[in-house]
Amino acid sequence: MSAMKKTAKSSLLVTSATLLTLSLTATAIAGGPAVADGTPTPSQKASPKASTSPTATPPADMSTVGGAQLGKAGTQVNLGTGAPVLPKDLSARSWIVADAESGDVLAAHNAHWRLAPASTLKMLFADTLLPKFGKDEKHKVVPSDLAGIGPGSSMVGIKEDETYTVHDLWLGVFLRSGNDAVRVLSAMNGGVEPTVEDMNAHAEELQALDTHVVSPDGYDEVGQVSSAYDLTLIARSGLQKKDFREYASTVRAKFPGETKKNKKGKTTRKSFEIQNTNRLLTGDYGLDVYRGIAGVKNGNTSNAGSTFTGVAERDGKVLLVTIMNPEKEESNEVYKETARLLDWGFQAADKVEPVGELVPPKGADTGTQPGTEASGEAGGSGDGSPVAASAQEAGSGGVGVALGITGGVLVLLAGGVFLVNRRWPLPDLVRRRPRP
Repeated sequence: MSAMKKTAKSSLLVTSATLLTLSLTATAIAGGPAVADGTPTPSQKASPKASTSPTATPPADMSTVGGAQLGKAGTQVNLGTGAPVLPKDLSARSWIVADAESGDVLAAHNAHWRLAPASTLKMLFADTLLPKFGKDEKHKVVPSDLAGIGPGSSMVGIKEDETYTVHDLWLGVFLRSGNDAVRVLSAMNGGVEPTVEDMNAHAEELQALDTHVVSPDGYDEVGQVSSAYDLTLIARSGLQKKDFREYASTVRAKFPGETKKNKKGKTTRKSFEIQNTNRLLTGDYGLDVYRGIAGVKNGNTSNAGSTFTGVAERDGKVLLVTIMNPEKEESNEVYKETARLLDWGFQAADKVEPVGELVPPKGADTGTQPGTEASGEAGGSGDGSPVAASAQEAGSGGVGVALGITGGVLVLLAGGVFLVNRRWPLPDLVRRRPRP
């Protein structure tokens, strides 16, 4: 690869969400939302375009967005001198390992295979809608807000006639993969149909062209598909936003409960704890917290199997890994395979020739402007200094880790132009967070 090409590629780096002034449209994905405990439910509908049969094979013709090698079936890797071999015990139908900053794809397996993504689709939902509402904005839930939620959906526990802040709702989306929270935010956005349209438009702007959204929560629907490549693009875009990073890395938080009257007739509303279902972030029986993990989203349905996109930082290197539908049925297999690929990526990052790249959004400008940052809300730190990782109490025992970036990764200017900067370090993520 020529020095000129490498320089051009490094300038594209961490690409972000599209013009927030555009009317964003959603792409339909065949995966349903993750159930709260991370297990599939037989009641969820299956899409014939995303079969989970062990005999399924990738199509001969796949997209070549990001490079011709990424359109090939099977494993793609260009090992250089001293590069470690890929893990031999990978069973996922599709996966990708990419440098989150440079955009280099270090290795991939059926990267553009269109499969059901399950709740990883909520990354696109969040990347599309986060900028639209302030965190402190309040909404009183009416029955129509919760209409149409599929049977077996994961829920955070939203109640009709209760009022929630936008911050509460996003915690429900990211931590509990709550389809009820997705539906309420969609209602605030004008309803499910316009939200799907917005998500599809945003996917197109990101050049996530394998993705088609039918249901904003990721619930299994016919024709709803994405790919490991697209989910990685979407995660990379979402991680430009400060709020997205904070929610994706929060281990536990307090969520408002139901308003009740006590024995003295006094109205009270207690909260309850919710915990993140990302097992690399929280740990689980037989599975350690992954060193340097910073999110982002897991999913599981009967049609999609297990899906996961994770981001981790180690020694200044930030990697993204997406895994779709491991065929091994061992507990937490999607996380184990993700961890093995992250380990490989950190060892191999400077010893492989990229097999492709994560492309920037259509409207991205490749210039730089230090000292600014895209946020889930308008604005950002804007002071040009690194944003320290902070443990924030989100209620009793709740920890929210703010994943700051060194000044100026991605900028939303008044005219709606995104600028990309070279550096995108996540702060100290090596801390082991307390288990739930």
